[in-house]
Amino acid sequence: MIGLIVTGHGHFATGLTSALNLIAGPAEHYVAVDFNESDSTDDLAAHLEEAMNSLSDCSSILVLSDLAGGSPFKVSVELGFPRGYEVVAGTNLGMLIEINLVRSFMDDVHMLAKQAITVGKDQVQVFENKVPAAPADDDFSDGI
Repeated sequence: MIGLIVTGHGHFATGLTSALNLIAGPAEHYVAVDFNESDSTDDLAAHLEEAMNSLSDCSSILVLSDLAGGSPFKVSVELGFPRGYEVVAGTNLGMLIEINLVRSFMDDVHMLAKQAITVGKDQVQVFENKVPAAPADDDFSDGI
């Protein structure tokens, strides 16, 4: 199975994990790594290294982070890329739920990362109020 790490600023990772567990139940081969205000990037690296090591029995690891270019993303890339792990930024709850479910059926972490991006983009929507068209005013005064 592909291991899953979620990381981000503040309580992003544990917050998403709480929502995931509420909706889909507890995830296996999964670690949430928060980057708290009191943490240095060295602390973050140590936490991510520990998370990656805890998933060493997985075939590979996908890391989902909050912001491209942010410290959780950059440190994840520095640690994960040399190991062949994938790191995706811009994580949202819809993406996390689907990727958590489908990863048990996939063995290609690169394809899973691509699917995460597709699902994440599809989850971003604006509500559109579609008003039904008014019935046509048919004037049959001249007959049918």
